[in-house]
Amino acid sequence: MTTPNATLRAVRLGLLMSQDDFAKALRDAGTRAGRPNNANKRLVQRWEAGTTGTPQPVYARALEAVTGLPIESLGFSTVVPLARVAGDGHGGHDVQPSPEGIAPPAPGPTPQASPRGNYSGVWLSRYEYFSSGRNQNLVGMHYVVLLQHGNRLTARSLPNGSSNPHSPLTLDLTLDGSVVSGTWVEQTAEDGYYRGARYHGVIQMLIEPTGTRMAGKWVGFGKDMDENTGPWELRLQDASTAQSTIAKYNRPPE
Repeated sequence: MTTPNATLRAVRLGLLMSQDDFAKALRDAGTRAGRPNNANKRLVQRWEAGTTGTPQPVYARALEAVTGLPIESLGFSTVVPLARVAGDGHGGHDVQPSPEGIAPPAPGPTPQASPRGNYSGVWLSRYEYFSSGRNQNLVGMHYVVLLQHGNRLTARSLPNGSSNPHSPLTLDLTLDGSVVSGTWVEQTAEDGYYRGARYHGVIQMLIEPTGTRMAGKWVGFGKDMDENTGPWELRLQDASTAQSTIAKYNRPPE
């Protein structure tokens, strides 16, 4: 059996693109890079359905250019290694940058029934962290599109849905009863305080009985290899993932 690539679909929806739009963006990216490709809607459908699990290098480079994420973070079952250019970033918390993408966690056991049955929808992500450089506690917020397939939850922030402009956030989570565990990755803005640094860490949350709020903590390591942590929560805004709903939340959180 094939496993649908919910990560890639969440990223595409987060970019407010239809499958046709996404394919055209991939073709345009290939042309700009001098590496033309033949991406089309059918190819995007095969990727998202999981029937094609390994993108060819020419498509992998175009996917990175369009999404702004390393190919390892786009949910493919296997990927073709690509040469990396120094300076890849991630951010949001004062934790150690990583030059590599994070592969999604392996599928776990069949999940127990959830209060809502499915957690897909638009959620408000809110985390707190201590900035050692500014010596103060800060808050980061994003509107994210969360998609569920089995016990896998994938969330991708909307292009304009961040309290810090141009700071996309990705969550790859596994559901086990009322416990959600996984990883987070955030890419900071090139012209922001963190200068385009890319950060990552782990996260674990409990789902409230209503199924409309998840709350827990994130963990990461600081510049001096000290362990950092802070609260993180997700609050459901709308259970729909329709384009009209996503467009409604494509704005900075209040």
